[in-house]
Amino acid sequence: MSEKPIAEGGASYAAAGVDIEAGDRAVELMKEWVKKAQRPEVLGGLGGFAGLFDASALKNYERPLLASATDGVGTKVDIARQLGVYDSIGHDLVAMVMDDIVVCGAEPLFMTDYICVGKVHPERVAAIVKGIAEGCVLAGCALVGGETAEHPGLLGEDDFDVAGAGTGVVEADRLLGADRIRTGDAVIAMASSGLHSNGYSLVRHVLLNQADLALDAHIEELGRTLGEELLEPTKIYSLDCLALMRTTEVHAFSHITGGGLAANLARVVPDELHAIVDRSTWTPAPIFDLVGRTGSVERLELEKTLNMGVGMIAIVPQESVDVALTTLADRGVDAWVAGEITDRGEHPTGAALIGDYAN
Repeated sequence: MSEKPIAEGGASYAAAGVDIEAGDRAVELMKEWVKKAQRPEVLGGLGGFAGLFDASALKNYERPLLASATDGVGTKVDIARQLGVYDSIGHDLVAMVMDDIVVCGAEPLFMTDYICVGKVHPERVAAIVKGIAEGCVLAGCALVGGETAEHPGLLGEDDFDVAGAGTGVVEADRLLGADRIRTGDAVIAMASSGLHSNGYSLVRHVLLNQADLALDAHIEELGRTLGEELLEPTKIYSLDCLALMRTTEVHAFSHITGGGLAANLARVVPDELHAIVDRSTWTPAPIFDLVGRTGSVERLELEKTLNMGVGMIAIVPQESVDVALTTLADRGVDAWVAGEITDRGEHPTGAALIGDYAN
C-alpha cells in the first residue's frame, strides 16, 4: 500500500490550517473590551482556564435560584460576514441569552462566549468580542471568559458562528411566571428594534434570494440600506425589566423570539387563562411589511416567524400599568398596553392576536 509523502519538515498545526499566533493576537486585542464588561464579583483576568465569580455575593439572598440560558444569533451572522461588519453581532448574542434569563425575574450575572471561525483574523475576532462586551454592559452582566476555535476545512476562511451561555440569580419568592398571572392583568408590549435575531433564514430567502436585493441597496421605505436594517442590533431589555420589578409589581415577562408573539406569550400563560393582544395598538416597522409583501408571505407565517415589532412583554396588574409605562418611558423604551389576560372561556389556552395592525 503506497503512502503519500509527508511534506518536507513534517506535518504541523499551522500546515493543517490552525494559526496559534493569530489566536494569541486576537486574545491581546480583545482584552481591553473584556475589561469593560466586569462586575466586582469577578475574580482573575482573561486567559485562565475558567472564569471565576465570587458566589459569596449571593449570601444576602434567602434562597437564591440560579437561572441559566444558552443561545446563538442564527443566520444573521451571514449578513455580518457579507458586509464585513463584526462589532454589532455581539449585542444580538447577549440579548438572546440575557433577555431569556431576565424573563423569570433573574438579574444577569455573567456570560461566556464561543466563537467558531474558519480562519482566525485577529481584528475580526476582537471586533466580535467588542460587541459582546458592550452588550454585557447594557445587560448589567460580566463577560468572564470564552473560547475562539479555528476550524479549517470545516468552515470557509471568512465563515464564523457565535454562541453564548449566561447565568443569573433570582430570590425564590420573587420568581416570576404563570402562577402569578391573574384575570384582568395588562399585557404591556415593548417595541423591538427591528427583526432582532430570529427568522433570518426566511428574511434572507425572500429578500436576498427571491428578490435579489443587494445589501448595499438603499431602500426608500427603510430610510437606509438593506444591510444596515438587517444588522440593526437586537434590543437588550434586561435592565429595563429589572427596573420594572423595582418600581412596581410584575407578574411575568415573555421574550419574543423564534415562534413569534403569540407562541412565546403562551409559554407564560397558565392553562386556565388566555392572553388577548390587539394588533391595532401598534404599527410594525416597515421591514416586516417588506418581507411579507416581497415574498407573498401569509400573515400567520410572518407572525410565527418574526417578532412583528414587539421584543418583550410584561404582564402586570392593572394598578401597575401607569407606573410601568412611566418607568419604561423614562428609560427610553417605547411601550404600550397591547392586551389583557382573560378567563379561558371558549378560547384555547395560550394567546391570540386580534384585529388588524395600525397604519
